[in-house]
Amino acid sequence: MSRQKKLCFEPQRHKGAKSLCLGVLVVVLALFAYHSANGAPQEERKAAISIGIPLSLELRKLAVADFRVNNPEVAPLVGVFNQVVWNDLDNSGVFDLVSKSFYPQKVPGRGEELAAPGAVAAWAEPPVSAQLLAFGNASLVTGNLVVEGFLYDTTGSARPQILARRYTDVTTEAAARMIAHRFADAILQLAGGGLPGIAESKIYFARQMGPGRKDIWVMDYDGANQRPVTQYGNLTLTPAVSPDGSKLGFTSYMEGSPKVFILSLVSMKRLPFLNVSGSLNTTPAWSPDGRRMAFAASLEGHSQIFVADEDGRNARRLTSTRGVNISPQWNPKTGAQIAFVSDRGGLPQVYLMDSDGANVRRLTEGGGDAVTPCWSPNGMTVAFSWTRGFAPGNYNVFLLDVASGKLVQLTHGAGRNEHPWFSPDGRQIVFESDRNGGKQIFTTLADGTRVRALTTAGTNTAPVWSLR
Repeated sequence: MSRQKKLCFEPQRHKGAKSLCLGVLVVVLALFAYHSANGAPQEERKAAISIGIPLSLELRKLAVADFRVNNPEVAPLVGVFNQVVWNDLDNSGVFDLVSKSFYPQKVPGRGEELAAPGAVAAWAEPPVSAQLLAFGNASLVTGNLVVEGFLYDTTGSARPQILARRYTDVTTEAAARMIAHRFADAILQLAGGGLPGIAESKIYFARQMGPGRKDIWVMDYDGANQRPVTQYGNLTLTPAVSPDGSKLGFTSYMEGSPKVFILSLVSMKRLPFLNVSGSLNTTPAWSPDGRRMAFAASLEGHSQIFVADEDGRNARRLTSTRGVNISPQWNPKTGAQIAFVSDRGGLPQVYLMDSDGANVRRLTEGGGDAVTPCWSPNGMTVAFSWTRGFAPGNYNVFLLDVASGKLVQLTHGAGRNEHPWFSPDGRQIVFESDRNGGKQIFTTLADGTRVRALTTAGTNTAPVWSLR
């Protein structure tokens, strides 16, 4: 694939030695267990925090007890609920979840059960040593699934109850998953630093559907419920979700040449968008207020950055250089800056300009191709893919503090790692990678740890994270 196309789209030992080796192994395993339980090694986490990533050096120890089943009919749904809550909290990067093997035999289902002498201490003292305890119960009430969830401070607070919620929904697995997401999000907001949880958020991405065909798909933030959004029978690429989650922008070849299209995610009907006439229109990006759209359009053989109203009217050209200017992304905090990719200096690099096209400056310095920028929600950090220090085409994900120029590398040569995108809370990043073979969607904490695959089948690319 040409660079322009890439830019556009995308021995035996004696007994003493044996004992020594076993001792070293024990130490290594202990260190591995520590780092696994606590998320990231301190240096990696410190580096991420130093550029504005909202992670904590000290993770709060949280016990998450299986919810009590009051009616056997809901036992399978409670099993789903328990697993989803655990996964949501474990993957958040906020808590150190205590293994259930350490829990007391008597697990509470309601708050009053912790009023007995020593009931809370059983969770606060070794071997559990938890600072927080999440627990609850589930029932079948008039044909509905009813879940009561609680969060308690086990450290001796005079008012230990932090959270008490009651949820009612239909008796389906999807409903059990949604209740679990909501309970996990409530815990994260109250005990995780005040940021809203992301368990109810969505990830949009492009999936290969056959030769010459891609469509936009969506899934829950944890990879569940994968389903198509578009089914146009051609190349449909570069998803972009409006800030309020109500509209989807994308590039499609449905009319021959690539154009920008808008789809209402409420009515699932296409909305009008006036493309720049006589040119190739690609890579749409919404402004933070959802009222404007930045995109790339080719004029006289060169791709330039434009900004228009959300329906494409009143388009105004921001760049005027030879070569390719593409992949604009607004600063989501201020709306005053746009990061974009340009090969004006030779190799494609990430640049920054004011939202009116003024004060253009290059953000990435050094060899290699730097592409597909995106901003952290706080507007301080840009994530992007770069071949710096690696073989041509072997991209890795980097974070750049815009103010200081400080770099943090998240991936380290495990395949091609491209198209990073921040989660709504700024603590995680979704990206595409071929580290396991074909291109799939992965997430990682924003310190580069806890990498997990969300998709495993087909070819999946260009993920973006949406609030809903």
